Amino acid sequence: MKTLNQFLSEAYDKDVMDRSQIRRQGEGGRVGANRKKTEPEKRRMKAVGGGKTVPAKTYKDRKDIGTQKQASTREQQPEKERGSAEVKQSYADKVKAERRKAAQARAAAKKSGSSAPEAKKTPTASELLTKKSAKKVSPSYTPQKASGKSAAERKAAMKKGERTLRDIQLKNLGKKSEKELKNPITQKEITRRNKAK
Repeated sequence: MKTLNQFLSEAYDKDVMDRSQIRRQGEGGRVGANRKKTEPEKRRMKAVGGGKTVPAKTYKDRKDIGTQKQASTREQQPEKERGSAEVKQSYADKVKAERRKAAQARAAAKKSGSSAPEAKKTPTASELLTKKSAKKVSPSYTPQKASGKSAAERKAAMKKGERTLRDIQLKNLGKKSEKELKNPITQKEITRRNKAK
């Protein structure tokens, strides 16, 4: 009778088991794990034209892979030395000003005969981090269907429409070119007028 270890060594090829690791820490010079989506996980689609869409190409690697961002690029750094006389003095001035303001508010409230105004409560970290309730979506909402046209095809259709509209307007007003119209219609004329300014 075989032991469990013998059975496992026969059932699973060690080389295959070593290579079957999907995510490796620091793969490709990364600081952390590679979190890219695999081909079946990708949902981003790209229009190829003719009303067809295909999954978008693989995601490009970032240029800054392997370099750790410095805290100074993300957080504001202190301008003066900690505990210096300047810092202490500025803090003391700030506290004094706040106390003076509160005392003046209390005195004003006393004069008018009303109670002192309540100080604004600053939210705690847990209150700030609590998730806001998601906005309810109308049950009749349906997302817009993808046209399946490529960017070039959409642009061509838009230009065709612009030209048709321009021709109709020129015909109705009895003019010969779009330059004679008060308001430009086509993107070409808009850019020409902007350059002329």
